[in-house]
Amino acid sequence: MATFLALMKSGKHPEYNPTTIICACGAVYQTRSTRDNLKIGICSACHPFFTGEQKFIDTAGRVEKFSRRYGSVRATRAQGIVSATQAQASKLAKKKR
Repeated sequence: MATFLALMKSGKHPEYNPTTIICACGAVYQTRSTRDNLKIGICSACHPFFTGEQKFIDTAGRVEKFSRRYGSVRATRAQGIVSATQAQASKLAKKKR
C-alpha cells in the first residue's frame, strides 16, 4: 500500500481514512472513506430485500378493481373517437361528389 500512496501526486487527492458507518438499525461497519463517521438510514442488515421480509402487494386485485372502475370509460371514449372519425370521412366523401 505504501507504494500506491507514493505514486499518487500530493495535494490532488483527498484524505482517505478509516471510518465507521452506523445504520439506524444499529449495525456498524468499518470501511475507508473521505468522510468521517457516516450515518445511514438503511443497510443490508435491515433492508426488506436482504432480510427476506418483503411484502408482496396484491397487484392483481388492484388491476381488476381499476378495470372494473375505468375499463368501460376507456372503451367508450375510444369508440366515440372512431365514430367521429367515420363521420368526418363520410362528410369528406359527400363533398367530393
